[in-house]
Amino acid sequence: MRRDTTCFHSDMLGEQYTLTHHRSGLPIYVFPKKLTTSYALFAVNFGSVDNRLPSGEIMPDGVAHFLEHKLFSNADGSDSFERFSALGADANAYTSEVRTVYLFSCTDRFEESLAELLDFVTHPYFTPETVAKEQGIIAEEIRMCNDNPYNRCFYNMLAGLYAKHPVKTEICGSEDSIAAITPEILYEAYRTYYQLPNMALIVCGDVDVERVLSLADRHLPKKSLNYREPVRRVTDEEPRAVAPTTVTHGQVAKPIFCIGVKDTVLPASPEARIRLDAAMAILSEMLFSAAGDLYNGLYDRGLISPGLISEYVLTRDFGYLQIAGEADDPAAVLNEIRRYIEDKQKNGLDRADFERCRRIEYAEYIKGFDSTEEIANTLLSFAFEKASYFGYADVVQSLTFEEIQDLLSRFFRPEAFTLSVVEPWDEQNKECADG
Repeated sequence: MRRDTTCFHSDMLGEQYTLTHHRSGLPIYVFPKKLTTSYALFAVNFGSVDNRLPSGEIMPDGVAHFLEHKLFSNADGSDSFERFSALGADANAYTSEVRTVYLFSCTDRFEESLAELLDFVTHPYFTPETVAKEQGIIAEEIRMCNDNPYNRCFYNMLAGLYAKHPVKTEICGSEDSIAAITPEILYEAYRTYYQLPNMALIVCGDVDVERVLSLADRHLPKKSLNYREPVRRVTDEEPRAVAPTTVTHGQVAKPIFCIGVKDTVLPASPEARIRLDAAMAILSEMLFSAAGDLYNGLYDRGLISPGLISEYVLTRDFGYLQIAGEADDPAAVLNEIRRYIEDKQKNGLDRADFERCRRIEYAEYIKGFDSTEEIANTLLSFAFEKASYFGYADVVQSLTFEEIQDLLSRFFRPEAFTLSVVEPWDEQNKECADG
């Protein structure tokens, strides 16, 4: 084993993975797993909210997503998607608010596919002609997103939660913002954020650690040249209060809604964020799961359609809980949810329910080790927090009932709720839109 490689082992799970700090500066994680499919992702700690250049200039909205699209185009005119397809690999990429990820899965020719992944991500190529072509493609994607009522409902919720933070801006940007993107802006954003120490390579499957590292030796620079710390996010201070309600219209058969709850107590340390994320997973299961009293009460009374979704998002500078579903009267659903939570805050949660939901969260964590894709994507979250994947089990086990009760009391503040609704078009709405 190489001297710069650390092995992480779990006796409980019988699993292990390695972290190697490659000479280029790239952290490389290899998780051997004897499953049919191998999976690899190459990620950069750069997303849509990272919108500043070293000069202090704010980039146009949508640059991170635009870069994700353009990196698949190579200087020789080839397309890396086509190369992956010829290798029998299934490739993809995505941009989120805080990261960009390039990935593939395959059952054969893994090393050739990994070489392609390393090569195209580390060799940007932009020209005015190719940027102009991509502007047309992404503009069409933006129009499709704007026509999607679920997308509109979600971003209206974010706009209700955040007055200033760029998380409220669509990841793709707008047609006007992407029209301002140039090859020079793309190259400067790439030089700023696509630095190997600010990235991570994660491989999971029936693979050999040394073969992966040898391949990295051949396809990555010997060392990170002219490394500089990426620009840190600078955001204006957010008010604690939110905009209460946003209503718009779209192509839906029944009103859809997103309830947002803004978190303003954001832990500074990665360890504290992981603990809060685990605690919120348990609390959300207790409050909003299909097995809970709230969901069944709302459904039995006909207030919601089947399928109430809750998701908590936490980063170092924003955090929120989303509760989404379909209802004839979303405002009534919000009122019922708030009444239910206020009752729990006053009278307390059930300790036996806490133990049940903690076991559910623990079981979900264990189940994730059955999939190379799940392992790699979950490991990435811990990698960018510089935390141990296996340590999450101890976090879940160590959470106390009192911590969850305290979280319930401090998180659900009356002024933290916002409601976004998309209602069906009626004839008057249609005439206004058409006119």
